Amino acid sequence: MSSPPATPASSAEFSLRQIAVPAFGPSLLFGLGEGAVLPIIPLMARDLGASVPMAALVVALISIGSLLNNIPASLITMRWGERGAIVAAGLWSGLGMALCVLTSHLALFATGCLMVGMSQAVYNLARQIYMTEAVPIAYRARALSTLGGVMRIGMFIGPFLGAAAIHAFGLQAAFGVGIAGVLGAAAIGARVPDLETPPIPPGQTPPAATTIVSTLRDHRHVFLTLGVGVVLVSAVRASRQVVIPLWADHLALAPAVASLVYGLAGGIDMLVFYPAGKVMDHKGRRWVAVPSMIIMGMAMLWMPFTSGFNTLLLASLAIGFGNGIGSGMIMTLGADHSPRHGRAHFLGVWRLMSDIGSSCGPVLLAFLAGSLSLAAGIAATGLIAFAAAGALAYWIPETHGYERSKNSG
Repeated sequence: MSSPPATPASSAEFSLRQIAVPAFGPSLLFGLGEGAVLPIIPLMARDLGASVPMAALVVALISIGSLLNNIPASLITMRWGERGAIVAAGLWSGLGMALCVLTSHLALFATGCLMVGMSQAVYNLARQIYMTEAVPIAYRARALSTLGGVMRIGMFIGPFLGAAAIHAFGLQAAFGVGIAGVLGAAAIGARVPDLETPPIPPGQTPPAATTIVSTLRDHRHVFLTLGVGVVLVSAVRASRQVVIPLWADHLALAPAVASLVYGLAGGIDMLVFYPAGKVMDHKGRRWVAVPSMIIMGMAMLWMPFTSGFNTLLLASLAIGFGNGIGSGMIMTLGADHSPRHGRAHFLGVWRLMSDIGSSCGPVLLAFLAGSLSLAAGIAATGLIAFAAAGALAYWIPETHGYERSKNSG
């Protein structure tokens, strides 16, 4: 039995607690499910006969699946609605994980990983559209920052649950945790109320149907300006996940110590998302977006000068803090600039640009580390962060995001 359509509350009567379970519950479970299986995928690929480079490629298929499916995700969401897309993404991810568990062929295992990545694109887009429509504009940054933060919490908890399952039942048990997580997200998502379509005012004609091509044409200025900043932000964020363990290895720290540093940086990352969202709602997007990149850039430039556990930890904590205050930033900026009509197409392109940055950042780091040095690659990533800060400072409107949205209709 479906719930009645959801009508966004006014700012005066709205509270994030009202929508906590239906809005953030699926994100927590989806992140938990994926977090449980991600550390296991390269190990299972190796067990199926993959070489080390091939195992790395299998892991990369998750990101590739998300990248390639952003535009189809917008079509799926427009066709089935946000709730239908959330449910479909959970089922498709669960099916992909089940394929990984049940097959003994590397090619089918890789196909399952690709399916998991494809589901990411559909799920993330549907969640972003739903929150953009259902939450009053004055609460938008807090809602989307919390959405990103809750997903990170799930990704943080998932590996620990997966490790417990592996200890009790064996390597494949981690996929059981993953399947339970994504199917749980689909079950909660199935009870999310549908969004009401605003009625067309009397005397106005229905807007013309949008396409990907018309969206690119009509909003090319945003994509070529602020969108470029989003690409740079995503490149820096994705590179940070590689920078910390690689530099810890360069310093000859034990793997357990490197994991501790990475985990503490992730803990800082998870603690600051809601205050940052509140600042964005009250002071404007620039107040968080620009400092986020400046802090990460300074920490990246400092990291090659670290020489041991203590200094590496401080640099890593700074990176985690800078990334954490930027939680939901890309989603919020996309929501602010997305049109009411054709929003799915716009956000599909927006997420595609973000994923392009996420894919290119680590590749550039690897190229510079191989051709010059790891220190040069990390320093270049820091400079990219400063370039991102400059682009965001210049192109983010001076008004608050919610003021801009009201003015643009």
